[in-house]
Amino acid sequence: MTNPNLYVLHTPARAVGELLAEAARAGATIVLTGGSSAGEAYEHAAALEADWTEASVWWGDERCVPPDDERSNYGLAKRTLLDRIADQPKVHRIRGEIDPADASGEYDKKLEGVSLDLLFLGLGPDGHVASLFPGSPQLSERERLVTSGPAGLEPFVDRVTMTLPALLSAKRIVFLATGAAKAEAVERAFRGEITPDVPASLLRESDAPIDVYLDAAASAG
Repeated sequence: MTNPNLYVLHTPARAVGELLAEAARAGATIVLTGGSSAGEAYEHAAALEADWTEASVWWGDERCVPPDDERSNYGLAKRTLLDRIADQPKVHRIRGEIDPADASGEYDKKLEGVSLDLLFLGLGPDGHVASLFPGSPQLSERERLVTSGPAGLEPFVDRVTMTLPALLSAKRIVFLATGAAKAEAVERAFRGEITPDVPASLLRESDAPIDVYLDAAASAG
């Protein structure tokens, strides 16, 4: 079990961007996430490091939409990171445009035997992580590394998501959460009881270090 390290910074996304750039230089296997704060981190990472050829990037979850849809997590990373760097990493995209069960099965097979060096995650206001929402049946999956199911919050499109076994296998876990709307979730996820009611809290069962980057508003709890 891990006790997370919490860092309250004026620009937490820039700090995460620095970590991503360092991981790219080291040729790491990096798992990306979605959200506007993640986009800021990607922009900063791209400005710091243009050569990602030794790294590989994966996604912890994806909305079941085409890659050019504004709701796509891949699309966000493409606009803010991949399109801004000269030398591309090995990109392992979740195909959100196909049937969710097919997309999750395909990604599950691709992920077999892969060692995840850096797992970058956001935090939902309800405590969800990746697309593992409170009360969702995907939380109980213990055999597969990737599964699919409906969303618990907007946008209400089906999701493909890494499961807890995949997330807990990562060597390092980094969270980024900003804004007052995340304050209660931050307190419950990283200082409260470990419970499926707050899916992000379950990652504290990992032996990997967990670093949580917050702004002042998100740390208010």
